[in-house]
Amino acid sequence: MGKNNTIVPLVDLLRQETCPACGHHVAVPFIDPSLQPLATVAWPRSLNEAKSMHRLPLDFVRCVECEHVFNAAFDYSRVPYTRKPNRMFNKGIVWAENIKSVRKEMLDQLPKNPIVVEIGHGDGNFLMGLAKDCPEGEYIGFDPHGARTADIPCVQFHSCLFEPALHLPELNPDLIISRHVLEHLTNPLGFIQSLSFSAACIGVKPELYIEVPCIDQAIETGRTVDFYYEHNSQFTTQSFKKMLERCGVKIKRINHIYGGEVICAFVRLGRCQSHVRIAKSAFLFLDRIRKSENTIVEQLNALHKSGKSVAIWGGTGKSAAFINRYQADAERFPVVVDSDMTKVGTFVPGTGQEIRFRDWLTEHPAEVIIIPPQWRAKDIMEEMKQHGIRADTVFIEHEGCLTDYASEAHPY
Repeated sequence: MGKNNTIVPLVDLLRQETCPACGHHVAVPFIDPSLQPLATVAWPRSLNEAKSMHRLPLDFVRCVECEHVFNAAFDYSRVPYTRKPNRMFNKGIVWAENIKSVRKEMLDQLPKNPIVVEIGHGDGNFLMGLAKDCPEGEYIGFDPHGARTADIPCVQFHSCLFEPALHLPELNPDLIISRHVLEHLTNPLGFIQSLSFSAACIGVKPELYIEVPCIDQAIETGRTVDFYYEHNSQFTTQSFKKMLERCGVKIKRINHIYGGEVICAFVRLGRCQSHVRIAKSAFLFLDRIRKSENTIVEQLNALHKSGKSVAIWGGTGKSAAFINRYQADAERFPVVVDSDMTKVGTFVPGTGQEIRFRDWLTEHPAEVIIIPPQWRAKDIMEEMKQHGIRADTVFIEHEGCLTDYASEAHPY
């Protein structure tokens, strides 16, 4: 290491990028940026087509938290899977033996009549192999660009993405398989987390098998052929483990296969009950806010119909949020004042009331004043007193309705 523990100037070292495996936001350069054509899904049919292929940016960086390597310039929409699906070659002798071994391990821990889902089934051979070994089960593959028909009755292929919140409750699988899919995704961490959360929400605990390429040996030997556009994420053993640890799963086993070039894991979903509690709390808040929105809109409508003069104190920030959320439009509620002279003469974002200075109310008294920023209400009441500004009623928002500041209970 050089001076100050860096081998290059810090300004050239630090990259603020979000790691797809662990979510950390600091990375460092890993391979010098370059432009290369697609490597696996293009299949040019002529010399001219091959030489004229569009080149896409490779900007591989490495997360300083979990060691994950990823292309910071990756754009999933630039990969034309709809025209040229990326299906693995599964006929190699050693690779086929690995597949056979993985299938056996799956079947050894599955019930007699399993429901198995494969995310990204490709040519369908892996799923159909399971079905041949255990025909009493039900096997469902999801892949927008994969095989569409199967010659085994207990196998179904769906030409769509697997959506955890939709398909997990519908199918209630015993096992979910994801083989050589995560390295293509923009956000593999988010996908596994959504699987885990969905399982916890519906109270099921299916097994999940994940398999991805591992670049430990590529890093150790200085190999660069692994780093091409379609593989956005390049997992190390450390980044693979870190991703799983951040997903609320029970890790049953992690190991390497195919001479260390592939890392895989069996995990148990449905353990993140704390996330479910937070979600329930959020839904309760959402329901409460929906009800309060209706209440306050109705109260404002009633105020307008009453014919009373109304002023809203504050025209930006929280006050602007109040005005827009509760539909306090400029036609019905034209008077907006503010204590800050620098805002005077500007207009409320979204609704367009011109913001007047506070003292405008001394010559044009309002019968009702609404103070949206409750935490400032006490200061504003003192300000009104000092400058002789009076109103019959001062409202703040509290407990889902407009509350009379002077006569009703509140903490402000």
